[in-house]
Amino acid sequence: MHDLMQMRLANPSSQHADGRRARRVVEQARDAILRHCSARTVGMESDQLLFTSGGTEANNLAIFGLSQLQPGAIVVSAIEHPSVLESVTHAASQGRPVHFLPVDQNGVTCLESLQSLLERHHQGTPIALVSIMLANNETGVLQPVQEAARMCRRFGVLIHTDAVQVLGKIELDFASLDVDAMTVTAHKIHGPVGIGGLILRHGIQVAPRFFGGFQQLGLRPGTEMPVLAGGFEEAVVSATTDLESRAKTMQGMRDLLQNETRRLVDGCFVAGELSPRLPHTLSISFPGVERQALQLALDMAGIACSTGSACASGSSQSSHVLEAMHLPQEVIKGGIRFGVSVETTESEVVVTAERLAQLIPKLRQNRPSSMA
Repeated sequence: MHDLMQMRLANPSSQHADGRRARRVVEQARDAILRHCSARTVGMESDQLLFTSGGTEANNLAIFGLSQLQPGAIVVSAIEHPSVLESVTHAASQGRPVHFLPVDQNGVTCLESLQSLLERHHQGTPIALVSIMLANNETGVLQPVQEAARMCRRFGVLIHTDAVQVLGKIELDFASLDVDAMTVTAHKIHGPVGIGGLILRHGIQVAPRFFGGFQQLGLRPGTEMPVLAGGFEEAVVSATTDLESRAKTMQGMRDLLQNETRRLVDGCFVAGELSPRLPHTLSISFPGVERQALQLALDMAGIACSTGSACASGSSQSSHVLEAMHLPQEVIKGGIRFGVSVETTESEVVVTAERLAQLIPKLRQNRPSSMA
């Protein structure tokens, strides 16, 4: 990105030589990201990538842009990211029917409910769009998106998936998923904050949310940023190169943290442990501890964690994901999330478990009477 900045790239929409040079940077990035997501990039049926400001905008563009093209309900899982849940809440306030698919205690979306809704769609109760995330951002639990896509295809219903958590963690194959739209973003793979994308299957259109330009076929207008696009490309290439080895490293660190914490701390609970999970995410709960007090204590001890989605971490509300899994209230109240990466070291993991072992008994002893 520094090298691109030194090139003083012009507006990619300009027709002069400097503009054409900037355009090449943007289009090279677009093509590389599509290829590394196993989307089609050659031939008359190439897929499309719309650059956005990040995952939140891409999810909003998918929810509103796809559903506005036809009447009917929007169907989402109960554990979606806030950028999806708040989008459909707004759509509901405007009169759009919305249905939430439940999940089981292991955090997996129940497709029986989707099948029932799709059958009603076939009988005359229309569905405009289904959106199910590929993996949950709090528990890391993988969701049955490919199966859901097959179901939607049989009934002619559009389906979108939020794959933000999956890119660079395990193999991501847009073509095999057979979804109509997929959200990705850069900052989850050590790329720049401020750029994401919505991948659209060939022939799929969206109603624009922004107006005032012709860029990206007018579907997401606005001057494209070559430096961010180039940074996104570099991050995707790096994160998907030697992916199996990277995933093994992350899972090793995640499992070490899980096992060491269990060894040192009594009574902890791992959410979604019995389901296939992403290799880098650990949702762990300490019954008898207030999650925000634990997060603050860990922060003061030099350990970073979250109490849910980072986009909702300023809220005092408990995790909607753990609630949707119908876990006990003590588990929900004491739940935090750790994320590791290929840069996480064994010593960092061990220190984290040791500090948890120091903090948890004190927090349990000093817990508010309302939690007793």
